[in-house]
Amino acid sequence: MAVQKKSGKQPRAKKAPGSRLTQSQIDEVFRRFHEACPHPKTELHYRDPFTLLVAVVLSAQATDASVNRATPDLFRIAGTPEKLIKLGEARLTEKIKTIGLYRSKAKNLIAASRKLVEEHDSKVPDNREALETLPGVGRKTANVVLNVAFGRPTIAVDTHIFRVANRTGLAPGKTPLEVELTLDKVVPERYKHDSHHWLILHGRYVCKARKPECWRCLIADTCLFTPKTPAPG
Repeated sequence: MAVQKKSGKQPRAKKAPGSRLTQSQIDEVFRRFHEACPHPKTELHYRDPFTLLVAVVLSAQATDASVNRATPDLFRIAGTPEKLIKLGEARLTEKIKTIGLYRSKAKNLIAASRKLVEEHDSKVPDNREALETLPGVGRKTANVVLNVAFGRPTIAVDTHIFRVANRTGLAPGKTPLEVELTLDKVVPERYKHDSHHWLILHGRYVCKARKPECWRCLIADTCLFTPKTPAPG
């Protein structure tokens, strides 16, 4: 009887569902993020769930830094839904006029505050369905509030995460929702709560849109982006 020779080739590791990386590679990516920054936090300044909600609504298509410059005085005089309603749309508009889309944001925040007072006893709800009924609050904003204010393992996909997920091969997708759903499947449970903070910070400071700084990237050996950007000089 003929003896079959064993092939010297090792079987290819299977990719994680929806990802271009294997699950072991993904585990290693988040292990490194955790090791480098064990307790990541949002860069938005806030005091409680309501001020967080306001800050996240204001941050849409604006930088966290621009929001943080505008909110200290706003939160000092209008840090509750009732006080924001009393402040009024015109004065709120004046307070946030350095932030992009400030007119529509002011209108939405006043309307959201009224809804919180009338339907939620002035408290920010801790479930996605109720949050997304608030004017100016979409899925991304709801995910941030659920994650930061209520400790839920939600993943809020902004432009940074969308870019990093596609560029690295971690969670390629044509829409933020596609990326979110893939990340939800492949990010290890123990890292899920902090995962979107790590990815945002990585996209904001290392994996930049125009010129990623690959030479100082923690996950350059796993990332599928090519060609890698060389160190300056």
